[in-house]
Amino acid sequence: MERNHFEEHYVARVGWLRAAVLGANDGIISTASLIMGVAAASGRSEVLVAGMAGLAAGALAMAAGEYVSVSSQADTEKADALREQAEIEADPEEELRALAGIYEDRGLAPALALEVATALHAKDPLAAHLRDELGFSPHSEAKPLVAAGASAASFAIGAALPLATAALVPEAGISLWVTLVSLLFLAALGAVGAKAGGAPMGRAVVRVTFCGDGGDGSGWQPVWRGGVEACGDADQGCAGR
Repeated sequence: MERNHFEEHYVARVGWLRAAVLGANDGIISTASLIMGVAAASGRSEVLVAGMAGLAAGALAMAAGEYVSVSSQADTEKADALREQAEIEADPEEELRALAGIYEDRGLAPALALEVATALHAKDPLAAHLRDELGFSPHSEAKPLVAAGASAASFAIGAALPLATAALVPEAGISLWVTLVSLLFLAALGAVGAKAGGAPMGRAVVRVTFCGDGGDGSGWQPVWRGGVEACGDADQGCAGR
């Protein structure tokens, strides 16, 4: 029978979407913080040089970090696959019973569970055990190069946004403008990430905007503080002076 049914699920995007959101978030927050730190003591040219250096270094660091961490996951998955293959070859009957037991726990009658397990063992026993015993799936498969590329590219894009802001706004207001525009960029990132992942947009916007670079706010606080200080410099009454 010909099969024409096809469904595209959001979970298929998890591998690159997670890395892309993380990279863009770090790019916006770290570069905005760097720009405001340099702007407090230097002019626009120094700000742009520092921002471009931060963009290049951050993109490379994100790519390397993602590649190393996801490669560790891939190594673990490969090791488990080799171990499972060895167990199947050493005692196929026991592995068959174990697989049938999994199907029984999911609600199949014992006879039907054994029948299903036997059919799957006859076709590809390793694939059956990886999927149903260990929970492996093509959607969750570790892909180091995909994660590294998505993280590096999204970091560069995220970092370029506050950097472009610093290049275009009046020099005296760089810190204030970068702070305010970075808030908008973070909100937009939350919306785009939610749209790509099929998640509620409002909750994602709030989470990305106000959590910023981490749960402890280590990257967010310099952004907000820089805006308050810049506001106070621009208007003596703005920051409560």
